[in-house]
Amino acid sequence: MKLRVLVVDDTIVYRKIISDVLSNYADVEVVGTASNGKIALSRIESLKPDLITLDVEMPVMDGVQTLEEIQKRKIKLGVIMVSTLTKRGSDITMKALELGAFDFITKPDKDSREENVKILESALAPRIKHFLKRLEIKRALRRPDTDVKKKPVPRPAATVSISRASHEKSLIVAIGISTGGPNALTRMLPMLPGDLGVPVVIVQHMPPIFTKSLSESLDQKCALRVKEAEDGEVLKPNFVYIAPGGKQAKVVTGAAQKKIIRVTDDPPENNCKPSADYLFRSVAREFGKKVTGVIMTGMGNDGTLGLKVMKSFGAVVIGQDEETCVVYGMPKMASDSGVVDKIVPLDKIAAEIVTTVKR
Repeated sequence: MKLRVLVVDDTIVYRKIISDVLSNYADVEVVGTASNGKIALSRIESLKPDLITLDVEMPVMDGVQTLEEIQKRKIKLGVIMVSTLTKRGSDITMKALELGAFDFITKPDKDSREENVKILESALAPRIKHFLKRLEIKRALRRPDTDVKKKPVPRPAATVSISRASHEKSLIVAIGISTGGPNALTRMLPMLPGDLGVPVVIVQHMPPIFTKSLSESLDQKCALRVKEAEDGEVLKPNFVYIAPGGKQAKVVTGAAQKKIIRVTDDPPENNCKPSADYLFRSVAREFGKKVTGVIMTGMGNDGTLGLKVMKSFGAVVIGQDEETCVVYGMPKMASDSGVVDKIVPLDKIAAEIVTTVKR
């Protein structure tokens, strides 16, 4: 069965480009297009798509208003937001991701159509692949038992406790997260107390501007102070630092032996910039075993090698479980590599972090 997709964008050029890109995938059928959210809602009812690509900024009804109406009507489908690289676009996209959109891509603005098509192909391909995988599992779990027995399907993992090595009280928390991250962080970070007592550093895979919008949004919801990391600033307890999009971030020892953040233009790792591996290695080097590493929802394997370095020093690592991940990629790779000490659902991660820093 093919993935049925509705393309929603107010510009005919992007409706055409995105439709053409999606039509090249063997497992995808573009069932229609719409030029605004109001038209999209009527076509969702008639066309029954599995997934929509939803432009952020549109007349009549924008992306967030459309997503809110989809939720209000309890329509079950996936949403990939299509955003511009602007502050307004990123702010609206953050709201959509917090509302449960699967992921987002940004509109390329190259001079040639060919370049724009290539960029969209590389952005959409992994997201379509992971959404298809998730949809296949959901469909399989809805089949009668006899059908499921014919073709075994991996079921979401329950909470699994893994014996962990004894460790000292952590002095810093380092988090790696990607697809599904804004929504997950919006749920998890407000559960951390304002007197956590240690700094938290986060790599969320995002382009420039978007990490700024994410930090501002989270800061309004959390007892901890949340901000986008700046080069050279001293790490403070009860602060959450989000690595800037399009840059790498690491922790180093500065003047008077204080730990500071360095924002660099070093190359991508695992095709990621910022990269969790890049951050994790530096945190392990600076804090040794007094670290809590956390790996959360996201596609790919970024973070696993950095967590291995953490474990070599004796740090403790917490992983998000499969059932609560939008994409069980990064946590699965880390777990399969044997570096995760405890696997827990999203709503239990904050409590586990508190345990490691308050002991």
